[in-house]
Amino acid sequence: MTSRRRAATAPAALTCGAALLVGLTGTGFAAAAGNSDGGEGDLAHKSAQQISDDALHQLVGAQSMRLRTRTSVDPTQLDLTLDRAGNCTGAVSKGSLGRVELVKRGNQIWMKPDAAFWKSQLPGSKGAEAAAKYKDTYLHGTTRDAFLRGLSEACDLKAFQKSAAGPDEEQPPSGAPSPSVTPTLTKGRPTTHEGARVLPVVKKADGAIQTLYVAIEGKHYPLKLTAEADHETATILMSNYGTPVSATTPSPDRTADISALEDLMRGSQESESA
Repeated sequence: MTSRRRAATAPAALTCGAALLVGLTGTGFAAAAGNSDGGEGDLAHKSAQQISDDALHQLVGAQSMRLRTRTSVDPTQLDLTLDRAGNCTGAVSKGSLGRVELVKRGNQIWMKPDAAFWKSQLPGSKGAEAAAKYKDTYLHGTTRDAFLRGLSEACDLKAFQKSAAGPDEEQPPSGAPSPSVTPTLTKGRPTTHEGARVLPVVKKADGAIQTLYVAIEGKHYPLKLTAEADHETATILMSNYGTPVSATTPSPDRTADISALEDLMRGSQESESA
């Protein structure tokens, strides 16, 4: 793979796992009642539909949150705190292709790649040299830069919420076939997730299983979503609702212009084509 191709695909590769996971939240839960086991708090007398509706309402209305994702389909993982203004801090990793720490305030973006990232982007010794030169250094630019714009798409909380809400409910066109399988939605037994009591809401359809873990105490936020289908799995962890994104940005003495990365990539492309 040439460095030109690596440079073009890196942002998409780093964020494609998030896109896959975001798509899983449009569950379209069907109404179904479940068991009323003890320990469910005020969710005990609510149906699975009512619980999922409440959780979705809390998610869509959140002004900020922490989002963590992973999937067996792709090594991409996110760990970001983000808000509806497009600000975020955290990290995006792509397995052996490297990890990037990310800070975004408005249209200003800072990224700090690790050594594996540099080596995946630049061939031979150039990757190691860049990793040493820019160790602990943030590359800074704006969303006008194509590379940073693609990477920063993971910071779009509004897009995540919109995808979680799913399409507006519409009546199927006249003559359209009805779904072959009606999804079933049930309440599981209360359990604990990262110290919080949660109630699982399970949806099964066409061999796929999706489980939404809803906070029992306080506001009924969705805290975890898992999906299993065709031996593949995906997980979204949601927490820190309402916690502001840190306004701290890297200091100038720890920052280099994003053009440094672009110049290195351009040099690699020219040496490969020579």
